[in-house]
Amino acid sequence: MEDPLKRLLEAEARAQQIIDAASGERQRILNDALATAREATDRFEAGRADLRAPFLKEAHGRAEQAVAELTRKYEERQRNLRDLASRHEQEAVNAALNFFLLDPAL
Repeated sequence: MEDPLKRLLEAEARAQQIIDAASGERQRILNDALATAREATDRFEAGRADLRAPFLKEAHGRAEQAVAELTRKYEERQRNLRDLASRHEQEAVNAALNFFLLDPAL
């Protein structure tokens, strides 16, 4: 009876060694996977500025176009208002002259 018990204890010890080795291998694989994920995250973070650059450049270009268009419209409106003011000023002067010429008592 001692021989089967001894074999059973030896088998249990070998099984425990296999479990310990598998557990160590599992931990090593997890550590490697975590390190790989950290490296990938670091590479992504480092390259994020390069990924965003074309979009920022395009947005900047669009903003410059919008500012240029608004400036052009503002200057055109300013020019129209000055022309209108000049015309109305001349009309007002003519009306005042006509009024004073028609009513010299004033």
